Amino acid sequence: MRSWIATHPVVAFLVVFAIFPYLVPYKALATQVLIYGLFALGFNLLYGYTGLLSFGHAAYWGLGAYGTGIALAKLKVGSLWLGLAAGLGLAAAGGAVIGFFCLRRRGIYFAMLTLAFAQLLYFVGFHLADWTGGDDGLRGITLPPLALPGVTIPLDTSLAFYYFALALVATAVAALKRILDSPFGAVLQAIRENSERASACGYDTSRVKLLSFVFSALFAGLAGSLDALRLNVVPIESLYWTTSGQVVIMTLLGGAGTFFGPFVGAATFLVLEDRLAVFTESWPLVVGAIFMAFVLFLPKGIWGTLLARLGP
Repeated sequence: MRSWIATHPVVAFLVVFAIFPYLVPYKALATQVLIYGLFALGFNLLYGYTGLLSFGHAAYWGLGAYGTGIALAKLKVGSLWLGLAAGLGLAAAGGAVIGFFCLRRRGIYFAMLTLAFAQLLYFVGFHLADWTGGDDGLRGITLPPLALPGVTIPLDTSLAFYYFALALVATAVAALKRILDSPFGAVLQAIRENSERASACGYDTSRVKLLSFVFSALFAGLAGSLDALRLNVVPIESLYWTTSGQVVIMTLLGGAGTFFGPFVGAATFLVLEDRLAVFTESWPLVVGAIFMAFVLFLPKGIWGTLLARLGP
């Protein structure tokens, strides 16, 4: 089974998530897991595979959400695809600009720069209330029907939107698989292991890191765009540092540097939040304790530990 999953990861992903809405308490939670899993997937590309720790990934989630939201709510774009393209374009541009400046530094200085840029965007979004809605969030986002050649499919039910999101997320998962299997993906992992050695081998590590940054921003931006469509609103917290913290926790819970770890971590975090919130308002304390236990005793995360236990 492990060999088959390793050989056909995209097919395994589709099989699991095709039935996932029927395994959770309600379908909206399944959609949330799918979208946040994609967000963690983007973060994992930068941290787990390239070795660059970002504390500001909320920037690309928020840029994707606001790009799609502004296109649909403010510019009155009637096409779902154009709305998604606006979010992806804004996130990719943000990733290119922020990555260009942040990659001039390493280690903790790089991490703090990513956080600073994300907080900068948060305050910009907070004060541009005419476009972003400010503290009230961007409201009035409509969800256009899915227009395909010869057919139009409404997405106004939770199940229809889930499978629409699944198709886009599966495409992103297939794209990540292609990236990791390419020579470019091998260079990413070489940079993670020893950046100086990769540079000595003749690779342009600065260019590769920037491309990894942009790809990571694209995945996170697509997740943000889908979340804006799911909620029909973009809260200003989309750009806040707590959103960046959530994706770090999800990735480490599932297993950084593993293919399915981000989705396992997102499912674990969101299901715990959903179930614990019924019993106590202090659910973040419980989740925090669980996270610390994983960091101390299971540093490979849930999926990473499972793979290690199953053996080669």
